[in-house]
Amino acid sequence: MSFLPRRALLRLRVPATRAFSDTAAADKAVAEANAKWLANQAAIQHHALQTTDFWRKMSYYVCIPALAVFGTYVYNVEIEHKAHNKHLMDENDGKLPQPPRYEYLNVRRKPFPWGANSLFYNEKTQRDMSIED
Repeated sequence: MSFLPRRALLRLRVPATRAFSDTAAADKAVAEANAKWLANQAAIQHHALQTTDFWRKMSYYVCIPALAVFGTYVYNVEIEHKAHNKHLMDENDGKLPQPPRYEYLNVRRKPFPWGANSLFYNEKTQRDMSIED
């Protein structure tokens, strides 16, 4: 018998259906499946409540104080930096001194269309590239 007729015969055969011998067993199986599903849903809800409580406590007792501590630290560093820049400006007639022109910094292969400085040039903090030393 070749492959195709055998396959056609197998398709004609009616598959056996599972059936319970009585309806009481079927009702019991459905009740057990429902009980398992409900228990699983209750476990998921319990886990979700515990996890939510953990992350709420983590946010209030760890993250917010850490933000306050690091925010205070950064504020103090920036205040010192601002005071140092003010001191430098007072020594140099109101302008920050130009940093040294190192050959490996601000390498330009082609000029920018808007000039020698970057598009976001800040004259108070960056070296003016249009000034030749």
